Amino acid sequence: MNELIAEFIGTFLLVLLGNGVVANVVLKGTKGNNSGWIVISWGWGLAVFIGVTVAGPVSGAHINPAVTLGLALSGLFSWSSVPLFILAQVMGAMGGALTVWLFYRDHFEVTKDNEGILACYSTVPAIPNRTNNFLSELIGTFVLVFVILYISEPILDLPGVEDAKIGLGTLGALPVALLVTAIGLSLGGTTGYAINPARDLGPRIMHAILPMKYKGSSRWDYSLIPVFGPFAGAVAAALLFIIHQLLFS
Repeated sequence: MNELIAEFIGTFLLVLLGNGVVANVVLKGTKGNNSGWIVISWGWGLAVFIGVTVAGPVSGAHINPAVTLGLALSGLFSWSSVPLFILAQVMGAMGGALTVWLFYRDHFEVTKDNEGILACYSTVPAIPNRTNNFLSELIGTFVLVFVILYISEPILDLPGVEDAKIGLGTLGALPVALLVTAIGLSLGGTTGYAINPARDLGPRIMHAILPMKYKGSSRWDYSLIPVFGPFAGAVAAALLFIIHQLLFS
């Protein structure tokens, strides 16, 4: 139960701060209005850092169904825990999206750009092309999961000393945060880089539910791509990881 709570809270913080920075950039009248893509990319990276910092010591901080799937396929996580972890992540993402709406409610009310409003919740492709959009999400998530599978803590062996511990503490979240920032800056231009089914689906559900004057469509016609694209990327990363382990272990 503690692990599920940690996944909920970690994903909640991820979406609150990640979608919060998008809202600050795109909504009318905010202090950060029109501050640009670089701000959004770094904001999402810092959101990942905070989510991983909080959830990491308890659950390992998947905070992403694609990461959970990739770890399970690689034999590093129990399959029996996968459904509940994903449910906790989606619910956390919905809670984060709800809180973004509460926080920026006055700005949502005066913003007439419905595409910009949707961007505060879920991803929208720059150029609609389902094949390319799917590949973008697949490749971005492949990089995310594949690198995560190779991230390790530092090791220190002291002869004659038992139970010696060494680690990065909360800075252990930094590599993943920098990884997500790099993906956003390099590979985020086509779809807005969901690379996380919960991060896209949970907020999209809230966009459909919440009362906003100018919100427009929730774009359910596109919604499967940021769900199944990341899952496909996770599968590809896990398979390559397994092959590498078999060949070089």
